[in-house]
Amino acid sequence: MSRLIRDKNNGTTTTSDDGETAHLLLPLSSSAVVSHLKACQSLAANHSKEAFHNYLKVLDDALSVEIKNAKTNQEAQELGEVQRQLRQNHADLERYFCGYLAEGFVKFKKRELNTNIGVADEADLENLSLVGNEELEETIAISAITQRAESYFAEPLWALNQRFAVLNGGEHVTESNNPASPIQFCESLRKAIRLIPMDGQVKNLAYKLYDDQLITLMRQISEDLNLYLKQQGILPHLKFTAPQGAAPKSALADDQDSAAPSPQEQVQDAQGRSGQEAELSPEDYQNNLLYAIRGLQNQMLMAGAAGAQAQPGQAGLAPETILQALGALQARTGGTPAVQGENGMIIPVDISMFSQQLAQELEEEGEDGAFDQNSMQTIDLVGMLFEYMLNDENLPDNVKAMLSYLHTPFLKIAFVDPGFFEQAEHPARVLLNSLAEAGARWVGNDGTSQYGIYNKIKDTVDRIVKDFDNDVRIITELLMEFSSYTKNITRRQELMERRATEKAQGEEKLREVKLKVNEEVRSRTEGKELPSAVLLFLLQPWSDYLSFALLRYGDRSEKWQRAITLVDDLLWCIEHEHADADKVRQKAMIPDITATVENGLETIGYDQAKGKKLLDALVQLIRHALQSKKAEPAPAPMRDKLEKIAAEKAGTKQESKADCTPEEAQMVESLKMIEFGTWFEFEGGKRLKVAWYNARTSHYMLVDQMGKRVDMMSGLNMARQMIIGKAKIISGSSKPFFERALENIYHKLNEQAESKKQEEPDDK
Repeated sequence: MSRLIRDKNNGTTTTSDDGETAHLLLPLSSSAVVSHLKACQSLAANHSKEAFHNYLKVLDDALSVEIKNAKTNQEAQELGEVQRQLRQNHADLERYFCGYLAEGFVKFKKRELNTNIGVADEADLENLSLVGNEELEETIAISAITQRAESYFAEPLWALNQRFAVLNGGEHVTESNNPASPIQFCESLRKAIRLIPMDGQVKNLAYKLYDDQLITLMRQISEDLNLYLKQQGILPHLKFTAPQGAAPKSALADDQDSAAPSPQEQVQDAQGRSGQEAELSPEDYQNNLLYAIRGLQNQMLMAGAAGAQAQPGQAGLAPETILQALGALQARTGGTPAVQGENGMIIPVDISMFSQQLAQELEEEGEDGAFDQNSMQTIDLVGMLFEYMLNDENLPDNVKAMLSYLHTPFLKIAFVDPGFFEQAEHPARVLLNSLAEAGARWVGNDGTSQYGIYNKIKDTVDRIVKDFDNDVRIITELLMEFSSYTKNITRRQELMERRATEKAQGEEKLREVKLKVNEEVRSRTEGKELPSAVLLFLLQPWSDYLSFALLRYGDRSEKWQRAITLVDDLLWCIEHEHADADKVRQKAMIPDITATVENGLETIGYDQAKGKKLLDALVQLIRHALQSKKAEPAPAPMRDKLEKIAAEKAGTKQESKADCTPEEAQMVESLKMIEFGTWFEFEGGKRLKVAWYNARTSHYMLVDQMGKRVDMMSGLNMARQMIIGKAKIISGSSKPFFERALENIYHKLNEQAESKKQEEPDDK
């Protein structure tokens, strides 16, 4: 709670520390509070209206550039429609933006203001894990903009919080309930642009352009509001330093190596970029996540210290002191453990006990003091990074345990080189990504390790734990060595997997052809009583020729059409109940049928003696039909046997829909949605990957971690394996490990912040 200067002697003046005379501050009357809030509201509104008017002009210019550089007419039309609606609703957008901002002052007076990143009001509160990717990116962008402004104007905002606390009856004020803090402007923008339908690309552009304008706007507003309240005698001698120099780089800027460009420069930079390229790059996205995480850490820190009046920049243990203690802990580890736990598994590092161990080490070294805010946040962030790793299903347990021994060295890196968190391509981050990816790709929970990769991971971790002494060059050296090793493995595996896939695709194509042929023949013979010779001919040698013609020439070719027509002609010719006119046709067809059969059997290399015997039997059946003699049908056991052999040869699935339960059918449909590259873990810990899927036959080609084909499994079989718990999908991702970890940390902190907020007592 802000301290009010109270008049113990009912006087009206006191002397400040610097000898100047200051007015005593008694609790303000309700009318005085309303008067001051109206004045502050008016100052903020005047600055904001002019700034927002200019912002819409800049956004309009930027959209013109995007339209000019659109790759397709459809993209240009969609951008043009957004621009048209922005122009048409220009006045409404200004009114909405300023209205939402003004409403914040009203809510502050009622003590109802509590704005959080990405949450419009209490009715909109929901778990962030339920929102879509587009909304998540929008929330992260707002968080990055807010964090940048709050960081740059930390002291003026701190002073403004103290002065607003006086207007708030002495109750604690933070950025979330300060009506003139950066988050209020960002949320007002987010609500206002809801008026215009925008896709993620346009929203991203809108926030990029607003990022730098907010810096200029906050400078004016924080100065004017602090000056006004000071002149009104509200904490007139509160000291703070206005920020000097350039603002920190924008996390949304395209050029990470230069100072943040102005809105006009951003429009110029947009020339030559397509709309697709305006999307966030992986590095921008990860930087935004980091800004958002730090914002949540600050929010939780302030919530935990509610009522405290610690000023920015509170001193703590020096980084050198912390590094010395970390070095002692690292030396005590002495490398990855040779002694293993039960079942031959390495025991992972207990991350939850690290803070206690570090404090104990500092105490033994005679250091007395506390961690400052930045140091504590760094320790927490590295801890959460490795906690996520230990819970990542994508990593085998023995790899998790091995990599957990990198916790202390990587914490040292975070203190030695701040770029560890700032740069997506930092060698230590890339190495950690590479180690995790290699472990997930070539090590199994069944104890298998392809290409000796587990030992290579262990050797790399060992060298870091033993040899890293605050010099990041060893990390770069190990990264180059490990990358070279895995690059050669990847080439070999991809070649093996490609060959296996090509072979499987050929086999599956042949399977499809045989299935089609079997279905064509069965559809013509089913329900008909046919002689043994006809069934034998159609289901064996002639099915082989049909498969050859379909595979070689296709179903629109003359050869295929003639071959399938012969089946119809033969079945028609052996019927004995034809009129006299039809019998003339029957007799005339014998030479053509004979020639076609002889040519077909010769093409597939069928045994000549067997072929002649079979052809003679067919001709004899036609002659009997000409004499109106009915041929003796094949015995049922013989027919069943011939059809079963043909079905098995064609690869017909033995499972029928009648054998498929509703649960299995649902699982089969779900499996159709998985992507190539999805990993499954089967009973015993064996990991297999879906390298290819044949949608027509519902067969999945599974390869092992070396890229060798292991099975061509039917969808129903896979569904049954999953239902009984003998197989499960490993929730892998194409994103690098570090990015997945940052996303997880962001969600986790956001949930904790929401939980703390709901636990706070309602003082309204």
